[in-house]
Amino acid sequence: MTDTPRPFIPVRIAVLTVSDTRTAADDRSGDTLVSRLEGAGHTLARRAIVTDDIPAIVAQLRTWIADSDVQVILTTGGTGVTARDVTPEAVRSLLDKEIPGFGEVFRWQSFAKIGASTVQSRALAGVAGQTLVFALPGSTGACKDAWDGILATQLDSRTAPCNFVTLLPRL
Repeated sequence: MTDTPRPFIPVRIAVLTVSDTRTAADDRSGDTLVSRLEGAGHTLARRAIVTDDIPAIVAQLRTWIADSDVQVILTTGGTGVTARDVTPEAVRSLLDKEIPGFGEVFRWQSFAKIGASTVQSRALAGVAGQTLVFALPGSTGACKDAWDGILATQLDSRTAPCNFVTLLPRL
C-alpha cells in the first residue's frame, strides 16, 4: 500500500549476477532486475557478473558496500544447495544485521507458485554498513517474484506503514 502524500525517492541499486556460465549477453535474471528497478524509477548504480566463488563475490560486494553511490545491492544466483551455490555464505560474511523476514516472505510467496521446492531456496537479506543487500535465486521467475512481491513496495518510499527507503539514512 502506498501513501501518496509521501514523495517517491529513487534508490541507487547495484545488480550482481553470480554464475559460472552467464555473460552480459545472456544474463536474463540480471536483465529482469534492471528492467524492474528502472521501471519503478530507481537508478542502476552498478552491474557486474562474478563466478560462484566466495572470494570473488565478497570482493565485489565489499567494493559496492564502500561505494556511496550504491544504497542497495541485489544479487541473483548461487542461493541453492549445490556445492557451487555459495552466495549466502559470501553475503552473510559481510552483514552487520540479517533481515530474516525477507527470506521467510520470499519462500512463503514462492511456495504458492512452486510448492515444497521452495525449501531449496536460501534467499536472504541484510544490512552491511549503510547498504541493504538482497540475495535472490538465479531464475528469472524468482527475481520477478522477489521484486514484484517484496522489493517493489519495500524499496518505494511511499509505502506505508514502513519501507526500507526511509530507513536508509539511519543505517
